[in-house]
Amino acid sequence: MKRFFEVDSARGLALLAMIAFHALFDLNFFAGYSFSLFSGPFFFLGRFAAFTFIFLVGLSLTLSFNKSRKKLKGFSLFKKYLFRGLKVFSLGLIITGFSFVLFPAYTIVFGVLHLIGLSIILAFPFLKKKNASLAVGIAAIAAGLFLGTMTFSFPWLLWLGFMPFDFQSFDYVPLLPWFGVVLLGAFAGNLLYPKGTWVFSLPDLSASLPVKLLSFLGRHSLLIYFVHQPILVAAIMFLTGFF
Repeated sequence: MKRFFEVDSARGLALLAMIAFHALFDLNFFAGYSFSLFSGPFFFLGRFAAFTFIFLVGLSLTLSFNKSRKKLKGFSLFKKYLFRGLKVFSLGLIITGFSFVLFPAYTIVFGVLHLIGLSIILAFPFLKKKNASLAVGIAAIAAGLFLGTMTFSFPWLLWLGFMPFDFQSFDYVPLLPWFGVVLLGAFAGNLLYPKGTWVFSLPDLSASLPVKLLSFLGRHSLLIYFVHQPILVAAIMFLTGFF
């Protein structure tokens, strides 16, 4: 797939913001610091990171889809995104297993990678339907915000956004509202890259060092996201003398 430096660098920036937010969270949890993560600038840092990262999932799906459908048709095309989604979701399950063993009270049942994996599959019917992706995306976000004001007495639909009243987790990113953000990204992708190219002219900044570094991070975001937390936790424990 043709790489777009603006997409890769935006994803790299979101990844850096997410790592910074997780570092603050880890310092609170493992080292006894008290950064305010649920209000103020650090809260917005975390929300910016999550929204941008997930929004770009949808946008990138349209870029890939518009290229792939020139070569693949029907089930062969769907199968590509089915396997891709299952691969990412399986990485989420690995994180679930490790978190259950190490921190059972905060098990990551449905986090970012679970969401992305399932969203890759569920978004497939919307990738060539710009208006439908916008409408369903807005509806999903509205439904998720409404559900976020309530808690429930059952755990079976927590992946959808029905959060149990006693639920706690290191990472919880349910389909509602976050699948809606993926669909907004798909809408933006079809709006801004209708034929696989940017509808407006952009200055080529791909050779500048900051953009090159951010683009590198963006191109390897899945791997970096998967390994960054163990590295952060180990570093914090080492530096604070936890070991």
